[in-house]
Amino acid sequence: MNERQAAKWPAEADLRTEHGQEEAIRRVLEDFYSSGKPPWDTETTPPELVALIEGEGSLPPGRALDLGCGTGTNATYLARHGWEVVAVDLIDDAARQARRKAEAARVDVRVLCGDVTRLDELDVPGSYDLFFDLSCYCGIPAHRRDAYAAGLTRRAAPGARLLMFGYGPEAFDDGISGVTADELRTRFDGWELTEITPGTNPVPTFWFTLRRPTEPA
Repeated sequence: MNERQAAKWPAEADLRTEHGQEEAIRRVLEDFYSSGKPPWDTETTPPELVALIEGEGSLPPGRALDLGCGTGTNATYLARHGWEVVAVDLIDDAARQARRKAEAARVDVRVLCGDVTRLDELDVPGSYDLFFDLSCYCGIPAHRRDAYAAGLTRRAAPGARLLMFGYGPEAFDDGISGVTADELRTRFDGWELTEITPGTNPVPTFWFTLRRPTEPA
């Protein structure tokens, strides 16, 4: 999500019920894909992910789950660097483009169309060493966020990382979008929020790194 997406977010009348919130979000995302290239799809892997995969102290390749994968730019990047990747997106068109992108790159990415807050309804068995979320969680309605966190926790290998980019609540006027560090500390029980880096966008954005312990508490 970015500032252009925030401007198109559903009217308040669409957000009065939990079901309405979920359907409004789906409609907005579908509209972006049907009208052309989504504004958040830069076709460039963010340097924060590149640093984690290729930089000093980089993670060794393992299993990665890309949440809200869009057209698959980052899932394909991870696969190119030796990761076993599963990618999930809510929108059919996004998933189709992600599959085509992986095929064109001649890498193996398992792309699923589904809801990242309902991973138990998809064929997404654990465990994963890395979870990547590029502004997916911050657009999920509050009533589904605990399920998102629980789904990741059940699938997290010891020492697993979650790298998440999110917009602050100030970026939106819909009353449901945005994410804060305090919320992540509360919702992701058993995880440690190890790093918070402000983004470079005109509105408040952040990169969050969370980590599971390497041994049971």
